[in-house]
Amino acid sequence: MSLESNISPKWLDEQYRLWKENPDALDEQWQAFFKGFDLAQETEFGDRDLAARNSAVDSLIYRYRDLGHLMACTDPLSPCPAENPLLALQAFDLDEQDLDTTFFPLRFPQQSATLKEIIALLRDTYCRSVGVEFMHIQNPLDRQWLKDRMEATRNRPALTRDEKLAILAKLQEGTQFEAFLHKKFLGQKRFSLEGGEVLIPLLESLVEKSAELGVSDLVMGMSHRGRLNVLANIFTKPFENIFAEFKDNLELAFVGEGDVKYHKGYSVDRTMASGKTIHLSLAANPSHLEAIDPVVIGKCRARHSNYGPGGRQRVLPVLIHGDAAFAGQGIIPEVLNLSQLDGYQSGGTIHIVVNNQIGFTTDPAHARSTLYATDVAKMLMIPIFHVNGEDPEAAVHATQLALEYRQKFRKDVVIEVICYRRHGHNEGDEPFFTQPLMYEKIRRRPPLHEVYASRLLEEGLDPQAIAQQLDAIRQRLETAYTSEPQGQEDIGFQAKWSGFQREYTPKGPDTQVPAEKLRTLSARLAAIPPGFAAHPKIAKLLQKHQETVEQGNEINWATAEALAFASLLTEGHPVRLSGQDSRRGTFNHRHSTLVDQNNGRLHVPLAFLEPGQAFMQVYDSMLSEVAVLGFEYGYSLEEPNGLTIWEAQFGDFANGAQVIIDQFLAGSGTKWDRFSGLTLYLPHGYEGQGPEHSSARIERYLQLCADHNLLVANPSTPAQLFHLLRRQVLLPFRRPLIIFTPKSLLRHPRCSSQLDAFCKEGFQVFRPAVTPSEEAKTLLFCSGKIVYDLQAQIDEEQRTDIAVLCVEQLYPFREDLLREQLARFSRVEHYTWVQEEPENMGAWSFVRPQLTRLLGHEPTYVGRPASATTAVGSHRRHQQEQKQLVQTALSLQKDA
Repeated sequence: MSLESNISPKWLDEQYRLWKENPDALDEQWQAFFKGFDLAQETEFGDRDLAARNSAVDSLIYRYRDLGHLMACTDPLSPCPAENPLLALQAFDLDEQDLDTTFFPLRFPQQSATLKEIIALLRDTYCRSVGVEFMHIQNPLDRQWLKDRMEATRNRPALTRDEKLAILAKLQEGTQFEAFLHKKFLGQKRFSLEGGEVLIPLLESLVEKSAELGVSDLVMGMSHRGRLNVLANIFTKPFENIFAEFKDNLELAFVGEGDVKYHKGYSVDRTMASGKTIHLSLAANPSHLEAIDPVVIGKCRARHSNYGPGGRQRVLPVLIHGDAAFAGQGIIPEVLNLSQLDGYQSGGTIHIVVNNQIGFTTDPAHARSTLYATDVAKMLMIPIFHVNGEDPEAAVHATQLALEYRQKFRKDVVIEVICYRRHGHNEGDEPFFTQPLMYEKIRRRPPLHEVYASRLLEEGLDPQAIAQQLDAIRQRLETAYTSEPQGQEDIGFQAKWSGFQREYTPKGPDTQVPAEKLRTLSARLAAIPPGFAAHPKIAKLLQKHQETVEQGNEINWATAEALAFASLLTEGHPVRLSGQDSRRGTFNHRHSTLVDQNNGRLHVPLAFLEPGQAFMQVYDSMLSEVAVLGFEYGYSLEEPNGLTIWEAQFGDFANGAQVIIDQFLAGSGTKWDRFSGLTLYLPHGYEGQGPEHSSARIERYLQLCADHNLLVANPSTPAQLFHLLRRQVLLPFRRPLIIFTPKSLLRHPRCSSQLDAFCKEGFQVFRPAVTPSEEAKTLLFCSGKIVYDLQAQIDEEQRTDIAVLCVEQLYPFREDLLREQLARFSRVEHYTWVQEEPENMGAWSFVRPQLTRLLGHEPTYVGRPASATTAVGSHRRHQQEQKQLVQTALSLQKDA
């Protein structure tokens, strides 16, 4: 009978008498229980000092668990820490005379033990090659799970001879690969892993254990340090191909201009020793060290969403960081913060921090204000393992324990491998210039595979087996060097990407939807579930939206967007919208998610259109741009058949995510042959709200455009948005779509569309906003909100001599379609570009040469003068400027 069973006092008394007569007649639990009972009796009636000392021992155990990492021997370049006064016996009113006393600690692997035995277990567990920070975790179940597994094994793995040889083989592979590159390609950058070679057996054990635990997809992100080694020895990228890249073999070049070899991605299916197969994917990454982190998390979220229930257990994100980057880059806490958020969690990430104790040339004392490089991770209440980089067995043990924790609790885990960097930042740097003392220590250290081999020899392993492994690795490298490279597969357009083409084509798909279907969808969007207490104003608003569709006129922006989403969902295309306040909409217009006013329950009408529809997701994101945009970019890579949208609260807030825009959205196709259909919503428009809420910086996106890498649009009507969103999904290729979305136009009386525009038309790259008459002598080009100001003034003045052409798609700039439009303006003599942005901003700098080439002369510019800021702070001054530029645009013809 266990301690948890229902027991009677009579039975308990019988068991106590039995224990007194013959303690071994009872199991260990009851023996410990009655020992404790007698101890309490002694305390009550006799030896109170013994009880106090037993309590002191419990405090000592707690402190070792909490602070034992401070005594851990984890730095291969420094002597092991001396005694810590916080862990001394005197700190607990104990002394050496207590060492042989038997105590009965609570929740300890041994029911009873001498103090000497207790300390020995604690030191072995927490103060050797693995230091663990876990007592900050508030959930007692998490803590106890970790204690049970660490203290039972004393944080030492029980490895077989073959397992130890396998670890040695991976160390040899890692070291020999670097030595071979150094010999054959002297002077070329490779960002060596030397000094941190333990990463290779660590990752190998992670991959093997992941496959055993049911992981089918492991997605990894890492920067350049050690990347080639990981590609060769974990991802099994052919040595021949890596050597060909060092030889600058153009036959292996990527489509497009490519990137340096230590930025490229790779994927492979590996069958492990257990017989299990696992798909490994290494995401391409720029030199911006941690920018890849949210991308990997987004990729994993999409994959496990596609797997359905249990998907989080099948997909494992692994991020490899540097110590300086983990402590210094602000994207790290943003990514950590994603880990438990409903719309962004991916079942927990394994973070591996390769701490080579230097950042380029910067010492840790100048790189962080914390004790550990990993201290920022404590915000998550997750375990952090600090491991000596010269103890590969400890590294393997910590990694497997971390993975088991992740699989059970679905939380992040951090493994910090404390090692060193044998060379400078790259192989051409001289580290003695800045760290002479450190590098003198490093110079004297033998390679890790030799250190570990010596240890195995002392344990009795056959030296011939060790030598044979090393010779075989060297022979493989030599053979590969003289062999032809293996052909590279077109890995960018397989599986879910196989139905898409790489090349841009200008012809757009049919985006029309029958009127009857739109009416049906609008009715379902307005339906409130029985018993759901929607806010009366929202219910009325949804009803009004439905009425506009039924009547076929005055369809506004929010309704057009909802119809675009609904039509795609019922055609089998998933939709995901994410951003700050995106459920309601920053400007209180979308209301995609209804909230029950009585119980807070949520209802998303777009998710309940019809049986079998595609998956609809809409989330309010955390207050971040770079991490959330990176996440959505990664998500879009794994969901090319869907519409994935990131919405900025205001367009200029995307500045905080510029690295994702520049390095991934604009350049990934050319650099890595990786394309994305991610859509960006960037609210833009001059309404007198000041410099920070007016401009989405149109000019910056147009400056990034070349080689058909982006689609940039500034739609001015609800129907145009409808067709633009549908076109983005129905196109045969994928490119990021930048949409400059409106603010005041969301409720502008002129900014509405007729139902026929959804059913009988398509997206217009150039939209005639004021139909030309035979009298028109002036043509005004414009883009965005300013068109409504021009229309209003033209109507007020009853002008028939002016036509307006609104540029709805800025890039690719369709000269062929513009020529067709210009043919309609045969009597026009004056051409003017009108914008509300300053002259050095907006689209003017981009369209100026395009229009000049087409017209044969430069059009007149009308807009605000060049400015250091996007807009004025005074609303009154804004109105004066806006009125003046509209009047100037219309008066040019009169003046002429």
